[in-house]
Amino acid sequence: MATFKFFWKAHRWTGIVVAAVVVTSSVTGFMLLLKKRVDWIQPPTLQGAAGGVEDFITIETLLDVVFAQDNPDFTVPGDIDRIDLRPNDRVFKVISKHHYAELQVCAVTGRVMSSGRRRSDLLEDIHDGSFWAGWWHDWAMPVFGIGLAFMTASGLWL
Repeated sequence: MATFKFFWKAHRWTGIVVAAVVVTSSVTGFMLLLKKRVDWIQPPTLQGAAGGVEDFITIETLLDVVFAQDNPDFTVPGDIDRIDLRPNDRVFKVISKHHYAELQVCAVTGRVMSSGRRRSDLLEDIHDGSFWAGWWHDWAMPVFGIGLAFMTASGLWL
């Protein structure tokens, strides 16, 4: 009977803690499924001017355009998290390390076509735990996975 009581209490308290993570992960996961359909979550990819790859601007020109925008999220090269090239759309997506900012720049003309926020990146960070801290993603999330396995096994046993 003591073993049963122990597993009952452990199952209950593990469930309470794990439930918060499961609900958060479920809600953000659902929103991420919609990111291509909902512009508020992720800005749609725009179409750049007509031209071939040989007409694309250089990375140096792209950086000059980005830093000329007087955008506080893009002041030095270290502010840039990544640059995505969409050759079929003829557009560069320049994503900042700060505030989930994005600039879309025409790969042919160098004109800034869009400036916005990538809430999808925020949702991904919340979803995988890296929003809270690097150690949370690396250590706590695997522990929650073990907690889910414990919940399943102890729930079946109880």
